[in-house]
Amino acid sequence: VGKTNPDAKLGYAGSKRGRNGEELKSADDLPSSVVIQLSAAKSGDDDAATTSADEDADESSFPPIDVPIDTNTSQLEALVNSLLNGDDDEDEKKKTQTTPYAFYLSRTSPSGETVEDIEIATSLTDAIKRANALAAQSSSSASPISTEAVIKITYQPLAVFRVRPVTRCTDTMPGHTDAVLFVSFSGNGKNLASGGGDTTVRFWDVNTCLPKHTCPGHRNHILCLAWSPDATKLASADKNGVVIIWDPTTGKMIGSPIKAHSKWITSIAWEPMHRNKLCERLVTSSKDNLVKIWNVRTHRVVATMSGHSDSVECCKWGGEGLIYTGSRDRTIKVWGAEGPNNGDVGKLVKTLTGHGHRVNALALSCDYVCRTGPFDHTGTAPADVDAAFTRAVERYEEVKIQGPERLVSGSDDFTLFYWHPRESKKPVKRLTGHQQAVCSISFSPDARHFASASFDKKIKVWDGRNGNFVATLTGHVGAVYQVAWSSDSRYLVTASKDSTAKLWQVSDYKKAKETLPGHADEVYALDWSPNGSAVATGSKDRTIKIWKH
Repeated sequence: VGKTNPDAKLGYAGSKRGRNGEELKSADDLPSSVVIQLSAAKSGDDDAATTSADEDADESSFPPIDVPIDTNTSQLEALVNSLLNGDDDEDEKKKTQTTPYAFYLSRTSPSGETVEDIEIATSLTDAIKRANALAAQSSSSASPISTEAVIKITYQPLAVFRVRPVTRCTDTMPGHTDAVLFVSFSGNGKNLASGGGDTTVRFWDVNTCLPKHTCPGHRNHILCLAWSPDATKLASADKNGVVIIWDPTTGKMIGSPIKAHSKWITSIAWEPMHRNKLCERLVTSSKDNLVKIWNVRTHRVVATMSGHSDSVECCKWGGEGLIYTGSRDRTIKVWGAEGPNNGDVGKLVKTLTGHGHRVNALALSCDYVCRTGPFDHTGTAPADVDAAFTRAVERYEEVKIQGPERLVSGSDDFTLFYWHPRESKKPVKRLTGHQQAVCSISFSPDARHFASASFDKKIKVWDGRNGNFVATLTGHVGAVYQVAWSSDSRYLVTASKDSTAKLWQVSDYKKAKETLPGHADEVYALDWSPNGSAVATGSKDRTIKIWKH
């Protein structure tokens, strides 16, 4: 660069001619180096969308630094670690204690406000080209990235621990006498529950992979299971509209069965522990068009929400005291779940419209932390309820740094919608690309990505911060039913009609890292243990398989 471009040291391609006067063509006219300014990701309350680029650098920002334009993510990571830890050669400990980071390029509007962040997946060059291509083709108000100005880059820490990829089937667990429709690990990863067409709930020992309890009580297919965030209770719901609460240590019912609805129950969600340390409320949705909040201690209904005009297909209890429901009537409704007055519980807050066909699936950016409550990847139990509540609040606050609660909905109209439901009734983005119905959506635990599974045999991965498309995962030869993430957000696993599960690595989407064969029929159920140790799959062949490293 120095020989053919004497002005390269200025940080931009100043000279277009070589020594002999011939025209020089640089790659997309990008300079050899750029000036960047690194800063820590903002908390959810001062979300990047409202941050002015002209603001004075705060304490979390570093001074501008001149770096080569082809700097990759691992070099940026080393740079941030050296800036944070100090570059003392004598301190060997600090050298080894490096934290992995994700990096985002800020796209700004002409007025200087940050419009959205683009993840730097490989190198600065690729991210700048991608940002400028988006600015050129979309109706977005973002300006192209100028390499002559200081480029703002935010960094966000990733999981320090690493989950080992699952590669082999260690156990096949027979017992069910009909298709297994649901498998679910408890929040601490110490229990596994399954349910299906044989009307029994089964609890399994995750260490020995032997049955602990077989729990009869339902009289029809079990359609959904949900663990309470404190991992002390399991709720199961069936095709007759009955909900039963189980004690996983004894395998006995807690109280009597609740006749919750007149038709199928399609979904259950517990109140997150950071909103209520007693973990005693849950919400159910049904084909009878109703959504109900229940107190499992009193076995009484707290509120009945009737607003949908057709079957309610899914429900989610958010981290900010709201309940989200998606229905065959093509709408998503947002309900209040708490408040000073009795009338605030079950009150309709807003209706989100946009889908052209029934809404099949919902996913929230805080799903993982709401599910696991006080338990981190080690599964260590807090000393008491108050300690557990404090830990659950801390873990939720860590996730809130990502920004406001985000909702993604998937539909039979082949599209997904990306929402900021607390802020607006209008979708932030419409996500197209699937060629058949979308049946499952899941946010990664760190909320940086979400994945959608479809009957078109493909999985698509999207950016969790702005809904931008990231990659399509191809390899399954049948409809994809389920998708689940590892607790460190570095892997995802998918279950398909083709009788296999597949493991994918976030850093390389080109092809599946592992194919997990073995089931004799369609794989309906899938879950990855929150402690990262194992994946469970449940199949139409009536068995459950456990997969480990």
